[in-house]
Amino acid sequence: MGRIDLYYMPFSPPCRAVIMTAKLLEVDINLKFTDLFKGEQKTPEFLKMNSLHTIPVIDDDGFFLYESRAILRYLANKYGKDDSLYPKDPQKRALVDQALDFDMNTFYQPFFDYWIYCMIGPAPHDEERFQKVSKSFPIIDDMLKKSEFVTGKNISLADISLLAGVSSVNAVGFDIAKYPNIVRWFANCKQAVPDYQELNENGVQDFKNLWDRLKEKQKTKVKTNS
Repeated sequence: MGRIDLYYMPFSPPCRAVIMTAKLLEVDINLKFTDLFKGEQKTPEFLKMNSLHTIPVIDDDGFFLYESRAILRYLANKYGKDDSLYPKDPQKRALVDQALDFDMNTFYQPFFDYWIYCMIGPAPHDEERFQKVSKSFPIIDDMLKKSEFVTGKNISLADISLLAGVSSVNAVGFDIAKYPNIVRWFANCKQAVPDYQELNENGVQDFKNLWDRLKEKQKTKVKTNS
């Protein structure tokens, strides 16, 4: 098996989910830093891999794939030594897929919308968008009330994808401390992912630094225009 190229930036939660999954699967990946702020995702070479010009993207010996949750499934299906991350049992797999869809549509997409609004919109905060993100936390907490991880006693692709997002939003003002099941799950995930600090937490800090920098810039912009 050759190395898989991963086009990424460390601040991106979806990219970090792919990196953590590869680590758990013992898949060797070649990290190819792609600077979105310099437009490197818009080059002809990149667009041949992903016409949406988004990250993450993988190149597995000429097979290109984007959308992080599709990448997680692909890696687990092709390279998993067992099915612990993505069970073969139809019902167990359906629960992982359900949680991955929840992550994308109910949790991460509202946060992404809030993030874009705060970074380039007319104000550095929007309470309605903020509350849409916050509504996910009681649901996640309820998911975890009977198990160590989202779908059972073992960490799965759903946990990894949620972990990348939850750790990021927690760092920028969405406090998870009042949700005991999420706090417990967060600690379990940190223990389950090898080299967690390097693979995720460093990127979370990059995310926070970017968030703080762009929000300050946005505040200055609003003051100037007022």
